[in-house]
Amino acid sequence: MLSSITLSVKDASSMNAHLAMPEGHGPFPALIVLQEAFGVNHYIKDVAGRLAKEGYVAIAPELFHRTAPVGYEISYTDFSLAASHIQAITIEGLQNDIQAAFDWLQLQHKVQKNNIGSIGFCLGGRASFIANSFLPLKAAVSFYGGGIHTLLDRTEKLQAPHLFFWGGKDKHILPEHIATTTGALRKAEKDFINVEISYADHGFFCDERAAYQPDAAREAWGMTTAFLKNKLYTYQ
Repeated sequence: MLSSITLSVKDASSMNAHLAMPEGHGPFPALIVLQEAFGVNHYIKDVAGRLAKEGYVAIAPELFHRTAPVGYEISYTDFSLAASHIQAITIEGLQNDIQAAFDWLQLQHKVQKNNIGSIGFCLGGRASFIANSFLPLKAAVSFYGGGIHTLLDRTEKLQAPHLFFWGGKDKHILPEHIATTTGALRKAEKDFINVEISYADHGFFCDERAAYQPDAAREAWGMTTAFLKNKLYTYQ
């Protein structure tokens, strides 16, 4: 079941979120699905729907809600339109948005309150790392999260095992960025899985982008669903 809801954020703003519910009575584990730089578009909604079919309540908050209208989407061929919205995002704002989605999930009788995770792509991959540093999550996934290597002061605060995907052909996230990130995780003795797919580029998982790599996407999805089931799907 797909729907749209409105969440109240700590800074007194209102945020729209896309919701995908599994069939059945539950309770189910849940995932906060964090968008790319292009909004909560058809692709992000499709990912939420796929996760719902796997048995998760999936909520995708609109992270541009302070600077864009409800339902705002940006074409994959015009990244320039995303720049001002990305620049307006702050760590504090991201935390407030993610917290609002988490708090909403905590109030739902269909949600297993102690089995909540996050998954994000690009901008959302970075946001998923942030989420794992301040929420009591049980799992977190980051697909090609740019800028994570600049947030390593948060590494000690990570609360859940984290699955990372990177594209070996990615010109935005460099090998040294990945090495810095994984080095910090090892030093902090955090549980993580690091996957670099040598034949994939940035955005390889999205079947609506030119960078889509079908084999890499299928392989990453298989690893993601196995990881999430291991960490989140406990029966109550």
